[in-house]
Amino acid sequence: MEDKIEKALLVGLNITSATKRDDNIDINESMEELKELTKAAGAEVVGSLIQNRQSKDSTYYVGKGKVEEIKAYSDSLGATMVIFNDELSGAHIRNIEEVVGIKIIDRTTLILDIFAQRALSKEGKLQVELAQLKYRLPRLYGIGGQMSRTGAGIGTRGPGEQKLEIDKRNILNKAADIRRELREVKKNRETQRVQRLKSNLPIVALVGYTNAGKSTLLNELIKTHKDYDKEKEVMAKDMLFATLDVTLRKAILPNKKEFLVVDTVGFVSKLPHDLVEAFKATLEEVKYADLILHVIDATNSSYELQKNTTESVLKELNVTDKPIILVYNKIDKLELDIYPKNREDIIYISAKKGINMDKLLNMIQQAVMKNTYDVFLLLPYDKGHIFSKIKDKYSVDEFEYVEDGTKLRVSLDEEDYNIYKEYIIKG
Repeated sequence: MEDKIEKALLVGLNITSATKRDDNIDINESMEELKELTKAAGAEVVGSLIQNRQSKDSTYYVGKGKVEEIKAYSDSLGATMVIFNDELSGAHIRNIEEVVGIKIIDRTTLILDIFAQRALSKEGKLQVELAQLKYRLPRLYGIGGQMSRTGAGIGTRGPGEQKLEIDKRNILNKAADIRRELREVKKNRETQRVQRLKSNLPIVALVGYTNAGKSTLLNELIKTHKDYDKEKEVMAKDMLFATLDVTLRKAILPNKKEFLVVDTVGFVSKLPHDLVEAFKATLEEVKYADLILHVIDATNSSYELQKNTTESVLKELNVTDKPIILVYNKIDKLELDIYPKNREDIIYISAKKGINMDKLLNMIQQAVMKNTYDVFLLLPYDKGHIFSKIKDKYSVDEFEYVEDGTKLRVSLDEEDYNIYKEYIIKG
């Protein structure tokens, strides 16, 4: 039997005092995003309310009068839950729930719920569960009815099903167990990363707001590879957080060199800090990239906000020293010629329609091959140790044993080019 679709009333607080605001996000844009998040979680939005206040109310967050209005409005709409656009304390949730009488959840719980639904890999599931436990811990003694309520639905996935019987000690023990498991997973990933770095293939990481089209772009890039297979494509769907797990695939540059494409989890404004923390290990892949493609939805009226959100997460990950190309995607949905011309570090594309994909590949090639030298070396046979060092560090596809030694073709970085330049010969 299928779960009954929950009906959600959305509530936002617009703080009018500039000194009390935590961000510069437009309340209407943020509420529109909350609506999309709610739909992504599987609920139906039946109504929306915004409360303008100088500051948050210490007891009811939006004020007692507004909570009573929420009660009347939710009753008239037949709502089964109320979703607040900000993170609430356990006391706020309990106080509001006592008046409204139906389930109250906040934006953080909603995002964690979506992640719990979408995580496919063992690591992804562990990371989400750890974030849920960390979120729940300080709220154990604040949330009353909601913690004891049983049943399915948004806010009850993952560890939430265990409710009140999970006490503080159990949560701490469970979190410790998950951290241990994640350390093991991290070790395995680091071993794989060492192998990748050893192959010396350039790494290009895709980052950006959720639903900007990163997965569609990855699917287009990998079509360049001779071993391309439809099964290697990732799910690309027009919805928030369609894919969560890091994906790594091979693609080919115009000069026939291979490179690796890494697709990462999408970002969203007010992304829960615990979730950023939990996914830091996964997002570390970006740190090892030679180039970052920051994918932006050119059709979204809030693309500047989305761009800033992604940049702030990259800053939190200490990834600010990498070359970045801004990739404005979905231009097929725009009117002709209303977007600026491409520049050295900015390009306008449609991954879905293949528009400007050739130009993007040329930009990627120029960026990742900037400090590399494609050369032929002739290594005397008594320099076998140099050949071994080069093979360990680089992908050597062409070599042959000739009379004077080993002849090979390789792309060297600048440092090794200067070390081995005495062995360079003309092709």
